[in-house]
Amino acid sequence: MERLELAKSLGFSGKGADRACAPASICERDPGAFMAAFARAAAGAGPVFLVDPSWGPAERAVLTELAGRPADFPEGRGWLMVPSGGTGGRVKFARHDGHTLSAAVQGFCRHFQAGRTSCVGVLPLHHVSGLMAWVRSALTGGTYVPWDWKTLEAGDLPPHPGPDRTDSRERWFLSLVPTQLQRLLTSTSAADWLRRFDAVFVGGGPAWPGLAEAAARARLPVSLSYGMTETAAMAAALLPGEFLAGERGCGRPLPHLSVDLSGDGLVRISGESLFRGYYPDFSAERSYTTLDLGEVDARGALRILGRSDAVIITGGKKVDPQEVEAALLSSGQFSDVAVVGVPDLEWGSAAVACYPAGQPTPDMGRVGESLARLASFKRPRRYVALGDWPRNAQGKLNRVELARRAASA
Repeated sequence: MERLELAKSLGFSGKGADRACAPASICERDPGAFMAAFARAAAGAGPVFLVDPSWGPAERAVLTELAGRPADFPEGRGWLMVPSGGTGGRVKFARHDGHTLSAAVQGFCRHFQAGRTSCVGVLPLHHVSGLMAWVRSALTGGTYVPWDWKTLEAGDLPPHPGPDRTDSRERWFLSLVPTQLQRLLTSTSAADWLRRFDAVFVGGGPAWPGLAEAAARARLPVSLSYGMTETAAMAAALLPGEFLAGERGCGRPLPHLSVDLSGDGLVRISGESLFRGYYPDFSAERSYTTLDLGEVDARGALRILGRSDAVIITGGKKVDPQEVEAALLSSGQFSDVAVVGVPDLEWGSAAVACYPAGQPTPDMGRVGESLARLASFKRPRRYVALGDWPRNAQGKLNRVELARRAASA
């Protein structure tokens, strides 16, 4: 899909687009203002950068630096810059365009057998998951309902047709990060509301076993999913029926993508929704090797085992933080927890479990029971209560900053 066609699908109605090639930056918290600015910029000719309004001076300095660099746009490709990273490293911009976005929409619709895709959007539009929820709705003639997360959490639930829809090919979706799902599950009315969706996507981080089981007991149409900025959001997804039948993992790849593993077990993704390099570089490659360790079963379903770059080396042994976090969460003693490595004179690096300040002191007896199945070297050496966790608008944790705080606590 060429960019002017995309712009019109997203609501641009001007008779003449601004064909200036100067970079455009979209930094809007209000969904309506963002959507209008995006459609207008998509109708232009220059690169378009999506900006997180919560960025500080460091991220904005990177934006200024990169936007000032010359870049190639072969056949008008790679004009949309979607931020990636910024959770412990230098922010990057993955290059997308109407072709990568529309390929992602078509694959999504085939996977979920959706004619019209409608969505309640609580994730920010500058993030790929929030952006694609809107784009799917716009390109398929569906309805997009932007809704503030804090308002939703407080119990103000927007209406949606759900099973009462008049169009049999319309499907209603909602995307959440695991901590958002956990909070909504505490409300009976919210759980009833969630059951009316065709699928509630849970991504942006692993859903711990206790959360998945609680969602299954509540008969929620959960779809555990896997994706990233570089793939224009969703790359694999478990269908709700599979989830309710007891399957876990990330499900099969969407039809427009293929997933396999590199020789060292890293997830490798190929397909037409892949980004076109990190700005200002351009790549025509249609295959991308991630930093995620995974396994693919005989049916082609994907399971993520952890991040290759998040491993903690303690006493010469490797610890996967996500494995330890899942065990800690299963104890029922933590509303949230993160395991990070901090410098240690004896062990080189020590695994430290961080949990939000203000919650009840955990019962370490029950914690110990949940950790008993783990090798002793994997168990945290310290537990630290920290306030004001460093998370971005999507709930993604800045582990580098958290580790720095844990080390000084």
